[in-house]
Amino acid sequence: MPRVSDEHLAARRQQILDAARRCFVRDGFHHTSMQDVIAEAGLSVGAVYRYFPSKNDLITAIAQSVIGGADQIFAELVAVEPPLPLMDALERALAYVDTQTGADGVLPLAIQVWSETQRDPALAEFVKATYNSFRQHFATLVRRAQQAGEVPADADPEAVGAALFALVPGYFTQHILTGTPDRATYLAGVRTLLTYSSRPTP
Repeated sequence: MPRVSDEHLAARRQQILDAARRCFVRDGFHHTSMQDVIAEAGLSVGAVYRYFPSKNDLITAIAQSVIGGADQIFAELVAVEPPLPLMDALERALAYVDTQTGADGVLPLAIQVWSETQRDPALAEFVKATYNSFRQHFATLVRRAQQAGEVPADADPEAVGAALFALVPGYFTQHILTGTPDRATYLAGVRTLLTYSSRPTP
């Protein structure tokens, strides 16, 4: 019997994930059954269960796809030479976000993933670890900004990095739920806040 190629297995797995994502976006995690995913994928029951024995396995895999691309982008921002000014780093992060907030993007599912962590301890641990990793990327950006003189040397990079990272989900959550603000408007608001807060106190 001929051996199935790794490429074929990967493509079939992605076919199932794409079908699950469409179902989850359309109907939500809790209103989507494995039968719905099987029908959407156009595959046999056995083919789907071979890759994902349960809906929780599908949700975890979707969460990994939601998060993995962002982690790569944030890691790349840290590695840019010379170091990016913090506003430039934020702008690049939000530019990636904009590619993932539409109907074919992965970020609309992020809000569902956050909700699901309240009932799935394993998923909660995965999301916690990943968001801690995200914050570390932004703390590293801040440390590099300290070396460049952009951030005071006595500032806590962990605290500043956490606040900087919070601007990313703050942006895409508002954008997904309300359609606004656009990236330029949001960045203009952040710049105004930073400029105002840096003025000497009378």
